[in-house]
Parts: sequence; structure tokens; C-alpha cells
Amino acid sequence: MNAVARAVPWKVKRWLRRIQAAYVRTVHPFSPSDLQAALRQFGIATGDVLMVHSSFDAFQGFRGSPADVIAALEAVVAPEGALIMPTLPFTGSAVEYASQDPIFDAESTPSQMGLITEAFRRSPGVLRSWHPTHSVAIWGKRAEELVSDHHLARTPCGPDTPYGRLMDLRGKILFLGVPASTMTFFHFVEEALEPQTRVPVFAPGEYALRVRTATGEIRVAKMRLFALRLAGHRDGAPLIAELKRRGWWRKRRIGRLQMILLEAHDVYEAASDLARRGVLCYDFC
Repeated sequence: MNAVARAVPWKVKRWLRRIQAAYVRTVHPFSPSDLQAALRQFGIATGDVLMVHSSFDAFQGFRGSPADVIAALEAVVAPEGALIMPTLPFTGSAVEYASQDPIFDAESTPSQMGLITEAFRRSPGVLRSWHPTHSVAIWGKRAEELVSDHHLARTPCGPDTPYGRLMDLRGKILFLGVPASTMTFFHFVEEALEPQTRVPVFAPGEYALRVRTATGEIRVAKMRLFALRLAGHRDGAPLIAELKRRGWWRKRRIGRLQMILLEAHDVYEAASDLARRGVLCYDFC
């Protein structure tokens, strides 16, 4: 009897989710071409270097697939721009991931950053960096330039990585159905501001992680990784408030999908100014 009682609410919830999904598809539908038009109206243009964070679960009412989302994004920045998606192979912390002694293979190790990123990683013409913890997948004219030597960088998101190059190229960061707290570029910011904030960003010492190259050779990449103690203690509220105060926070919806658009340089400038005023983006400061 207890098992039956427990099963009923679950079945009711599943039924309600189906009803809600059908309602959204009917009342708030949007197509791949609608998405493409909305991205252009939002300020994304041909030639942009665009980093995207996303959740396909948030695409309620979308009449398309992850591949259609990718095609719309590529069409907006083509032919001179580039589309970038972080394809980290773990959830949680890099230190915990490294402790498992994994072998990272850019061609086969799945992305844990969502369905769209995994579909993108497998798409024709997409290059993925060999970095064992903070790899990115990139499509577009600048792909080779952006991914080159990422695995040789001494830190995952520093100036000589795709994250630093995003800043140099005045790239943009787009959030589709996810909050700005998912921003991997923030690691670049906290590393750059470490001398100023005096918050130890990295765990002590170096980590040696194994990488399988395209020829099947196993190489060891040595690097520093972000401190485990920071995981779960980053607080983006001061940064978001500062971006809004400066008019650098752009937000809109298409259907039920929330979109946020930032410029990498603006994020860095706002965080730098906060740090100069002693306002840090950690909940223990």
C-alpha cells in the first residue's frame, strides 16, 4: 500500500510536467529561425567571438534540437567570428577530478557542461583544446588561434588560454537558460586579480594530468588547479550588481528561454573596480 501511495504522486507529477510542456509548446513556441533573429536583435553580430553557456532543458517551447541551436549560433557569428563552448570533463572541482587520475582525450572524453556542448563537441569543423580540466570546443575562423597550446598553459584559464584570448579579442559571453554563475571566464578574472585581492586562487603545488593526443600518445600536462576551498564559495552577486549599475548587463527572453549577454572585457573591468574598492566575489570575504 505504501509503495502504491508513493507511486501516485510521482505519476501525477509526470502528468503535470507533460501538461506544462504541451502548454509551453502551444503558447510560447519558437523556431530555430526565431532564435537566430532574437540573437541578432540581442546584439550578437557577424565577426563576434562568442562563448556560450547553456541548458537545453530550459529551451521549453523550442521547435528544434541541440543541433538547431548550434546552427543558429554559428549562423549569427559567421563567417568571420567564432563560437566557443567550455567542455569541462567533470562537475564539481578540478582538484577532485584530478585525484581520480583520468586520461583526457579531446576526441572522446565527453563534456559535462550540458547536452548542447556535447553535441557541439561532436559537430563537423569543431576543434577542442587538449586541456585536461578546462577544455573548450571552438568553431569558426579563429578556432586554431584560440585553442593552440592550451594544454601547455601553467594554469587552466590564464592569459595564454582560450579564456584569456576571449578577453583580448573583446569577446562576448552568452547564457542560454543558465545563470551567470556558470561563467567559466570568471576563473580568468580571479586569476588576474589574485595579486590585488590576496585571495589564494590555486591549490598548493602542481598537478600532473594525463592527456591522450590525436596520435594516441599519452603525455603529461603539469599545471596548477583552482583551490578546492573556493568551490561553493564564489558569490557573483556583487559583480552582477556592478554590471547592472554600469548598464553592462543585458537580459531578454525568447519564449520561456532567458538569455543574458555580457562582454568579457566589461566583466573584467567591473570585477577589477570592485576589487580596488575591497569588494570581492566570495562569501567568506
